[in-house]
Amino acid sequence: RTCEGRNIRYRTCSNVDCPPEAGDFRAQQCSAHNDVKYQGQFYEWLPVSNDPDNPCSLKCQARGTALVVELAPKVLDGTRCYTESLDMCISGLCQIVGCDRQLGSAVKEDNCGVCNGDGSTCRLVRGQYKSQLSANKLDDTVVAIPYGSRQVRLVLKGPDHLYLETKTLQGVNSENSLSTTGSFLVENSSIDFQKFPDKEILRISGPLTADFTIKIRYAGASESSVQFIFYQPIIHRWRETDFFPCSASCGGGYQLTSAECFDLRSNRVVADQYCHYYPENIKPKPKLQECNLDPCPASDGYKQIMPYDLYHPLPRWESTPWTACSSSCGGGIQSRSVSCVEEDIQGHISPVEEWKCMYTPKMPVVQPCNIFDCPKWLAQEWSPCTVSCGQGLRYRVVLCLDHRGMHTGGCSPKTKPHIKEECIVSSPCYKPKEKLPVEAKLPWYKQAQEMEEGTAVSEEPSFIPEAWSTCSVTCGVGSQVRLVKCQVLLSFSQSVADLPIDECEGPKPASQRACYSGPCSGEATEYTPEEPEFLYGGWQEFDELYDWEYEGFTECSESCGGGIQEAVVTCLNKQTRETADDILCVTSRRPPQLLKACSLDPCPPR
Repeated sequence: RTCEGRNIRYRTCSNVDCPPEAGDFRAQQCSAHNDVKYQGQFYEWLPVSNDPDNPCSLKCQARGTALVVELAPKVLDGTRCYTESLDMCISGLCQIVGCDRQLGSAVKEDNCGVCNGDGSTCRLVRGQYKSQLSANKLDDTVVAIPYGSRQVRLVLKGPDHLYLETKTLQGVNSENSLSTTGSFLVENSSIDFQKFPDKEILRISGPLTADFTIKIRYAGASESSVQFIFYQPIIHRWRETDFFPCSASCGGGYQLTSAECFDLRSNRVVADQYCHYYPENIKPKPKLQECNLDPCPASDGYKQIMPYDLYHPLPRWESTPWTACSSSCGGGIQSRSVSCVEEDIQGHISPVEEWKCMYTPKMPVVQPCNIFDCPKWLAQEWSPCTVSCGQGLRYRVVLCLDHRGMHTGGCSPKTKPHIKEECIVSSPCYKPKEKLPVEAKLPWYKQAQEMEEGTAVSEEPSFIPEAWSTCSVTCGVGSQVRLVKCQVLLSFSQSVADLPIDECEGPKPASQRACYSGPCSGEATEYTPEEPEFLYGGWQEFDELYDWEYEGFTECSESCGGGIQEAVVTCLNKQTRETADDILCVTSRRPPQLLKACSLDPCPPR
């Protein structure tokens, strides 16, 4: 009888990657026609790949021309159908080849590049970078992409430009600029780069053969943003060790295994912290087995048999809680005690010798903490001078900022820049010279004062003033009020709690102050809007409402042997008897400093 079907069976062979110097198989077939005239002329032929209509025909292009010719109806068997695929041409037809390099196989690589893998050997990394313009910075790092990463894609939007820095496993560094659209080869990694007027796109299929650092070079006054995504290989994995030596030389003992963190790139053991970086990594549990079970010779005397078996918990490290950090910012140290303990069958825990826990590394007993920068004062620009001629004053806002740039407390009052200083305008004055520099009320001093008084809630009880109310009158002199609370920040829940007023220490900020809303209609005034006294102050009504008064003395500077107390001078509202801002009292009327002796009894002998 006649057999049905084809009488030829195919299978793949030589299933290893060709070395780079071997060249492209399709290119070799095109170059074989270089010695054959085409239409009476010799050409150097280059391959035309990825033809969607007929990928298994041999189409070639003459170098330096637009001439494309089909030099053969089909390529040799085994030629790749497409450059980025394992599918191959057989008898002029494209046949499916899986990542296992077998004909007809549907097996594919996962995102990590593992054939028929489950994606567990890499992790997806995605993020966004926004440029921070600075006069002192010309460039900045966007993201570091490690060796072996795949499917890298970055999109920059804005006026700035991307460039690359690479470092091979041998430690060789190089920098590569990206100025034009095209495909480039960097450290044997193919890079596809597209450049547009306000956007740049970078693609690398990978795997990267070096560590890549993507950087941005500033080129404009506006900010840029970069979105990136890639698959990062998990290059550190736990590896189980062999059994440690037996705990006894005879009479029965035990031995344990452990786990060590292994760098797949360098083939070396590294610190455990590298494996803890990947949540996917689960450290193997120690294994235990009995050993040296032969009885000891009589001359050896008594040998203790370790009581561990597979049902008895192994000794383990236990630690106390970390102490409080030695510094609230700028880097400190916290410590704890670590001991080896053993749990018996009844669940009782008792300390034992440390060597019994040496099958696992001992936990650290100290660690750095609060490594962020301490809050710093930031002085903003000065206001214009309060006068148009002669001597006046100018103001600025001074903020206490934390390491995130947020308004906070905690800056040292000793290092605070001043918010007010004298200024001189060189223009000549055509009126009598002011007796004193005029004080600014609005808008600069008001802004500087309120920003200074605005206090962020901290973990220590502190007075937190709310915003001032609107002025009680629409013209003339009125008053403003505000609510002042005693509050504390609950660190464990990051919420704010109200406390009784007496829980806060220090002077309570004023809850009332005077305000001026301009002259009332029909009110006779002897000043004009051009005069600085009208614009910025010189309010004679305040002289009658506020004045300086002594309010007791400070604590004695010494507890014995003679010390000094200084009288406390406060600006008070005469009507409400509440403390007011010093600026509302006339500086020239401030009473003189008063001192008195105290603690005159001699100190006891030491």
